[in-house]
Formats: sequence, C-alpha cells, structure tokens
Amino acid sequence: MKVRGLMAWLLALACLSPCAAFAGDSVLSRSLQRQLEVNRERYGIAGQALLVVHDGRVIFRGVDGEANLETHRPIARTDVFPAYSLAKLFTSTLIMQLVEQGQVDPEAPASVYLPGLPAAWRTIAVRDFLDHSSGVPEYFDNRNGAGAATDTVFAGDAASVFASLAERPMQFAPGTDTRYTQTNYLVLAALLEAHYRKPYARIAERRILRRLGMRHTWLGPVGLPRRGVVTSYIGREGRLREDKDLAWPAYAYGHAGLYLTLDDLGRFLQAMTSGELVGKATLRRFWQPRTLTGGKRGWFAAGWEYGESDGYRQVGHDGGTRVRARIVFKDLLDADVFAFAYMTNGSARNVWSRVLMDSAMAATAPERFPAEALAEKLTAHALAKPAGSDMRAWAQSIRMNGALTDAELERTVNNTGYTLRENLGAGAASPVFELNTVLFPASANAWDSLAEAHAARGDTDAATAAREKSRQLAIPAGSDHPGR
Repeated sequence: MKVRGLMAWLLALACLSPCAAFAGDSVLSRSLQRQLEVNRERYGIAGQALLVVHDGRVIFRGVDGEANLETHRPIARTDVFPAYSLAKLFTSTLIMQLVEQGQVDPEAPASVYLPGLPAAWRTIAVRDFLDHSSGVPEYFDNRNGAGAATDTVFAGDAASVFASLAERPMQFAPGTDTRYTQTNYLVLAALLEAHYRKPYARIAERRILRRLGMRHTWLGPVGLPRRGVVTSYIGREGRLREDKDLAWPAYAYGHAGLYLTLDDLGRFLQAMTSGELVGKATLRRFWQPRTLTGGKRGWFAAGWEYGESDGYRQVGHDGGTRVRARIVFKDLLDADVFAFAYMTNGSARNVWSRVLMDSAMAATAPERFPAEALAEKLTAHALAKPAGSDMRAWAQSIRMNGALTDAELERTVNNTGYTLRENLGAGAASPVFELNTVLFPASANAWDSLAEAHAARGDTDAATAAREKSRQLAIPAGSDHPGR
C-alpha cells in the first residue's frame, strides 16, 4: 500500500549536505563516508545508506555500494529499503498516543481493550506486550534461522493465530523476563484495530504517515514502485545471495512488512524527537529503564530498545542484521539530540546492524561517544595487527587517550571482543580479549573471555591456561578453594 497524503516538509530538504552549524562539517562528511566504505569492505555489505541528524538538522546523508549486484546499480538516496521490524516502532507510537489521550492504561490488562485473547493471557498488561515481557509464545516459526521462512503458511487472521496459541505454555510469568516475539506486536496491532475499528494499515497511514508526509513508505509490498527498490541479500558461506522477502499477511504489519526510504525514516525519527507524534513528557515517562519483577533489567522501553552509554540514553530498534534506527539524547530531549538511520540491503557476514550503528556514532562524534569510538578503534587495530603484537604499548595508548572509567573500559573491550567473534571470527577477537587481560590482569572475567576465544580457535592449551588463570582469580583472597 503506497501512502499518499498532505505535503509536509521533508527532512532531507532541511539540509542536503552536512550543515555548517555542526563543527567540522566537511571533515565530518568525509569521516562518515569513509566509515561507510570501511564497513562495506569489512563486512561485505552490498549497499547502504546513512542519515545523521543533530538537534533537528541533517549533518550527514550518504550512500555507498550497490542496490543490485547483478545490474550493479548504485544505491540512490531515494531508494526504498525493506525495514522489517522497524514496523514495531509505528505500533509503539500509536499505543503511546492512546496512553497520552487517556484511552489506554499501560498497566491494565490488554484484554480490557481486546476481548478474545487466550485465557492465560487475559491478565497481561499492555506494558508487558510493549516491552516483550509478556511471556506469550511465538507464533512465527523462522525455520531457516538466517533469512525468512518463505514457505510459511499463515493463519487467515489474528484471531485464528491467538486461538492456535491458546494451549501453548507461557515462556515465563508475565513481567519477570524479556523474550522478543512477533506475537507481542500482533496483540498490540489487534488492540489498535479494536479501538479504531479500522485495519491497522489505515490507522498507521492516518496517524503517522499522512500526518508526516511520508509519501515513500509502504505497509506491505503492494504498490511498491517497479524501480528504486533495493534487492535484499543474505550472507551464506561468506557470499552474498539474493534473499526473498517474506510475504506477511496484512494483520502482521504492526511488526513487519515495512518499506521506506532513508528520508522517510529520518522524518519519523525527527517527529519523535520533537514531540510531534507523542509529547515529550510522555516519551520521558516511557523512555526509561524498565525493572522487571525480581529486579531484572528489561531490554525495552515501550518497545524501543533501551540502553545508556557515555551519559546518553539510547532508544531505537533494528530490522534484523540490515537496518537500525537510534535516537541518542540526554534526559530532557531538549538539546544535544541525535537521530541515526542506518539502512543496508544485506552483508556477506550478516553483521548485526547495531555494530554498524555504533561505528556511525563513533565517526560522528568520538568525543561524545567514547565507548563506541573505542570499539571502532579496537576493531580496526585487531584486524590490522595479529595476536602477538605489542599489547602493552596498545594498552598504554588506550589508557592515555581514554575517557572511560575502568569499569566502562573493561566492559567496552570485552563487548568488542564478543562482537568481533560473532561477526568476524575468533581470530579477529583474540587480540582484543588478550588486550583486556593486559589492561585488567586481575579480572577473572577478562581471562575467561580469552579462554573462550582460544577454545573457539582450537588452541586447547592456551584455552586451558587462560581458564585456570580465571579460576584462580575468582578464588576469594585468603581462600584455597572457590566458594569458601
């Protein structure tokens, strides 16, 4: 369905090139364009597009690579990308609008607003469906693991899906844990349909897309232009292969089936940061860390992935390995607010989009985002120099130039090691894990992570030695045995 509506100013027209209001605009533009090139080469990305907005002004918009590898058509700034689970952000926004209007209580059971849910679900709060803390079972079986199960047969409507899950056991008690499922947003989309008495796509069109002038956004593939839509790829055995998008039913558009351009995604993100769709007071209420029953920290804040780094809050969402949106802000959402949109059509290594987003933050403002900047430096260094290089000199340079506390530094180095291991292999990760043992030689966790990397590489002796070192460090002082 192509969205048509009233003309509204487009984010891209605010500044077609990096704005001079941001310090070092030409340097920034070159840095971010180079980062796109680095990411393409490092992870085997087919094509990509990046938009960076600071305090409502575009400071970078760039593209790199190919929209189609067979024809070698370059990515264009106006290309349409599948955005996958970014669709959930629309649903979250629509629910927050109802909360703001007093039409929905997020702490009330969703069944108050949506009769007919399975009996075991009827006490689950709206907030738990928003934050993937409901415990309901998953309805979508992605049997291929990487890539959509294109032969999936869907039920005729959402009510049939709910009925098919009625006898399935809960994954955990509501509000006690986080488990990301498509079912949560199937429930929320059905709730919206029950409230407005309209199909979900018409609700989103009226209350978000038409309102913002997002004329290059589609819910579902019907009406997509014949030209200007990128071809999707997936990495298989280190090579890019064409990947067919799954034909989701219309009742799933609250969590999937979204297609849009970089500028339309940027327009949506800016509308969120400005309070245009949901008031800032409501966003401040929802965009807070969630503590679940039992004290565990939730992953989501009203369905937006939530994190904190370098004194900033981060909210956003991914579209799997290919697409990510992120808003970075201080407490009040009034100044020093960044919005990032990073879109790809696939990579040979199926690199997670959060890795790409972190690299974009590092290239944008390393002084503001030292953790992301360090992660990018560690990655570049580890790929350039094999294990056995001068670790002490490397560690000393990080200590001298770092802006992180010891706890933040150890965590960032450790997390970067695991990111490298997941996306580039244990060989690339090992130098970073080794570096952490030089930086923090008394950390049992640092040695344990190094042991895992050695084991993954098949170096049994080194793994055993590192694991023993970790075990010894874990023994409390004055004790001969762990646990005493």
